[in-house]
Amino acid sequence: MLHGRGGSAGDILSLLDHAALPDVAAVAPQAPGNSWWPSSFLAPAAQMEPFVQRGLAEVAAAVARLEQAGLARGSIWLCGFSQGACLALEAFAREGQGLAGVFAFSGGLVGLADQGAPDPALYGHAGKRLDYRGQRGGRVWMSVHQRDPHIPLTRVEDSAAALRGMGAAVDMRVYPGAGHGVMRDDIAALRRYLNG
Repeated sequence: MLHGRGGSAGDILSLLDHAALPDVAAVAPQAPGNSWWPSSFLAPAAQMEPFVQRGLAEVAAAVARLEQAGLARGSIWLCGFSQGACLALEAFAREGQGLAGVFAFSGGLVGLADQGAPDPALYGHAGKRLDYRGQRGGRVWMSVHQRDPHIPLTRVEDSAAALRGMGAAVDMRVYPGAGHGVMRDDIAALRRYLNG
C-alpha cells in the first residue's frame, strides 16, 4: 500500500479499517519526506526516472517481504492513492508478473519515455510512452474524478488502455466533477476484491 504526497504509511493502511478488512495482511513503505517524487508524475521522464526506480525498489522489497511471510505472489495486490497510485500502477506494469492486481485511486502510469509535444489535456506536459513489455494477468481498479487537479483523465484512460493491452482486466471508474480523493466505490472495490 503506497501513500500519496504528504501522506504516510499509516494513512494508507487506514483504508483497510474503512473497508472492514481486519484479516488482510499489508505492508506500507514510507516515502522519504512523505513524497515519492518532488514534482508532478507528468514531469519529463529523465527527471522522474531516478525517483521511480527508488520507489520500484521499495515496492519490490515489500512484495518480497510478504512472499517470505508465506503469501503466494498470486494473492498479493498493489494499492495506492495519488502519487502512490501512480507508483503502484508503474510497478505492476514494469514488474508485476504474477501479482493479483492493483488498486489505483487517483493515479495513472508514469510512463517510460517522453513522447510528443506539450498537450493541454496533460496539463501542458508532453505525453509518455506506455509500451510496457510482457503480459499481465490480474485485475486493475482505477478511479479518478473528471477534473482531478493532479491526474489528467486522458492519462488515466491511456493507462487503462495500455494495461488492457497487456492482458489485465481493468475496471475504470470516473467520478463526476472535480476532486482528488478515495471515494466510497473505491472502498467497496477493496472489500469486494480482497474478500474474494
